Amino acid sequence: MDDEISRIREKRIQELKEKMKHTGKVDVMHVDETHFQEFIKTHPFVVLDFWAEWCAPCRRVGLVIEELSKEFSGKVTFGKCNTEDNRLLSMQFNITAIPSIMLFSHGQLVDRIIGAYPKEAIREKIVKKFNLK
Repeated sequence: MDDEISRIREKRIQELKEKMKHTGKVDVMHVDETHFQEFIKTHPFVVLDFWAEWCAPCRRVGLVIEELSKEFSGKVTFGKCNTEDNRLLSMQFNITAIPSIMLFSHGQLVDRIIGAYPKEAIREKIVKKFNLK
């Protein structure tokens, strides 16, 4: 059983490495409960999108997050967290509606955007909260 899990894990890692080679660098990172603290503490400015697969507005906002991650590349780190797979994290931040976007500065929550806002509104919040130009 453990050997099988190890083989599956190794195969998945190889698939992800191949995908990363073809797409360049990863712009939006997948964040889960296991790596959340490390993620927000390692990166000075973080935008974390809480979403679910069944949520149509989340998919629209997801596209905006991907675009913004390219625009703010090197300045802000973007992540996605599936609320269905990370219920404890969702409860920790009292997420009752999705999409919910959390902005973290040096490991501290500084703002949240709840709902499917347009790209310009999300960009404006990021620029303002992180003092970007």
